[in-house]
Amino acid sequence: MAAGVSCDTCAYLMYDEDYEDYVCDINMDEDDYSRLVQSHYKECPYYRDGDDYKVVRHQM
Repeated sequence: MAAGVSCDTCAYLMYDEDYEDYVCDINMDEDDYSRLVQSHYKECPYYRDGDDYKVVRHQM
């Protein structure tokens, strides 16, 4: 993931007890994974801000 995106705020970040670490928990099929590995993304295409109140603050 690029420096512009913080993993700490990603809504898909989940703690995995087997790995004893945080992992990106997103459902991808083999085609999605293949495209992700072969591409040259500058930022994670699956990043989603975990701040549920961001939209509400924007509307105020």
